[in-house]
Amino acid sequence: MGTQGEPEATGTRVEVVRVFTDPAGLGGNELGIARAGDVADVDHQALAAKAGFSETVVVEDPVDEIAKVRIYTPVVELPFAGHPSVGTAWWFAEQGTPVKVLQVAAGPVAVELNDGLTWIKARGEWAPEFTFHQVGDVNTLANLRPDDFDEGKHYLWTWTDEHRGALRSRMFAPSMGIAEDEATGAAAVALTALLRRGLVITQGKGSQIFTEWDSDGWVRLGGRVAADSVIEL
Repeated sequence: MGTQGEPEATGTRVEVVRVFTDPAGLGGNELGIARAGDVADVDHQALAAKAGFSETVVVEDPVDEIAKVRIYTPVVELPFAGHPSVGTAWWFAEQGTPVKVLQVAAGPVAVELNDGLTWIKARGEWAPEFTFHQVGDVNTLANLRPDDFDEGKHYLWTWTDEHRGALRSRMFAPSMGIAEDEATGAAAVALTALLRRGLVITQGKGSQIFTEWDSDGWVRLGGRVAADSVIEL
C-alpha cells in the first residue's frame, strides 16, 4: 500500500470500465483501474474511497502473462472480487498485454477471452461471507431498498427460470461501503458453488452475469465489458 494520507487532488489517472454489460454494451458495474506505478505515493484505500466505485483495482504490469492485482471497495481491501477480476482481465487485453493469470490475494485467477466474453476461474470460498436470501418473486426483490440494510453483506435472489438456471438478484453491503452493488461477481461465484450449477444472472438495473460450475470446486465467471471513461483524482 502507498504512503498514508489523502490522494493527490489532481494527477492520479483512473481508467473506468463497465463490467457485466448487456449485449449492446449498456449498463454494467463501473470499475476503476489505476496502474501501480502511477499511485506508488498514494494511499490506495483513500484513492478507492475518493473514486467512489464499488471496487477500484491497482494493477502491476504483467510479467510472463501474470499480473498482480489489489482490489479495494471504498472502505476495505478484498482478497478476491469477481467484477474487478473480469474487468481487469478485459482491460489488459485491450491494452495489448493480455494475461493468462491475475494474481490476487486469494490465489491465482485464470483468465480466458472467448466470443466477446471475458471469463475467470475462482473458488466459492474466496468470496466474502455473503448472507444469501432467496425471495419469493421478482416484485418482492424490486421493492427492496438499500436503507433496509444497515449492516452486513446481503445477496437476495429469485428464480426467473429455474430449469434454465436463470435468476434475478440484488446485493446490499453496507459493511463494505456499498449501499447497493450493480453486479457482484464474487456472490455469483459463491451462489454457483452453493447450488452446484451454472447460472444466468440478471442483477441490479440489468447487468448480465454468467457462471459455470465444475465438480472440482472451481467456478467460471464470465461477462461482457465495455470501456467507459478516464478520470483524474
